[in-house]
Amino acid sequence: MTDPSAALARLSDTAAALSDGRTSGLRLLDDKGLLAVVLDVSGLAVEDRKPLEDKLRAGLLAEPEVSEVRIAMTAEKKSMTIIAVGSGKGGVGKSTLAANLAVALGRRGVKVGLVDADIYGPSQPRLMDSEGVKPEARGSKLAPVPNAFGVPMLSTGQIAEPGQAIAWRGPMAGRALEQLVDASWGDIDTLVVDLPPGTGDVQLTMIQKHKPAGAVIVSTPQDLALMDATRAISLFEQADVPIIGLVENMAGYICPHCGEVSDPFGSGGAEAAANTMGLDFLGRIPLSMGIRLASDGGVPPAAGTDPAGEPFHAIAAKITAWLDARKGK
Repeated sequence: MTDPSAALARLSDTAAALSDGRTSGLRLLDDKGLLAVVLDVSGLAVEDRKPLEDKLRAGLLAEPEVSEVRIAMTAEKKSMTIIAVGSGKGGVGKSTLAANLAVALGRRGVKVGLVDADIYGPSQPRLMDSEGVKPEARGSKLAPVPNAFGVPMLSTGQIAEPGQAIAWRGPMAGRALEQLVDASWGDIDTLVVDLPPGTGDVQLTMIQKHKPAGAVIVSTPQDLALMDATRAISLFEQADVPIIGLVENMAGYICPHCGEVSDPFGSGGAEAAANTMGLDFLGRIPLSMGIRLASDGGVPPAAGTDPAGEPFHAIAAKITAWLDARKGK
């Protein structure tokens, strides 16, 4: 007669080999070969869990002592690193930066997703060429919408009809934000969150319930925009959310005909403000027809090899270094 303890030890080794060490708690529940096993699926994408479960079950059923296998899957709740992209006012190119930052981070090997938290003015579906694509449900959670740029994303713009006004009061907007952030993100570990402009309900919900690891503040160079950006910085600092740095957008226009550079919104204001406040300056993005046309066409410049994407990749490199330093790498 087979020694039950020896058989269980051998089955444990088999299960570990089949699951890359993800199994524990093996028990033979009766003398007829009913085997119970716990499978840890933490960090696995939802679509990868069932194949692993099937592989484990088939392998264990091939053992002579086993007639039936019951598998309990468990997963630790993953802590997401959230990078909030904010601004003090609208019209400074915050959403364009968020989209290109997410793409550029993905190109650097970060497992990144994108949340369009600009509930009332969602623009990421256009920027990421996913207009009209509805997110599906995985159980009680939304499944992010994939795109050609390798950055799964969620936006209220994918839920509401195109052009439909989203007339929600603050609590409804807060619940919508929770659905977008607490989605079924699979192996994504970093979220770039495109916040609405200003310092309203959505920003407060983001800070209170989904504490960002850090915030990137976008401004144009002129004094009025920098005054508003200072208010956004103050909100994050009061909530102990680190400011990763400032980005100066629309900084210089290069004439496509003569090559002359002009500064319709001024120059250097964000860098000077960062120096005054003791914050890092992440870089400048020019006022560029190429960026505007690519963005309107749903092709983030950071996804290609055009020089228009280079400023976004330079900023992403600094944020990657910040993330690595935060993780102690």
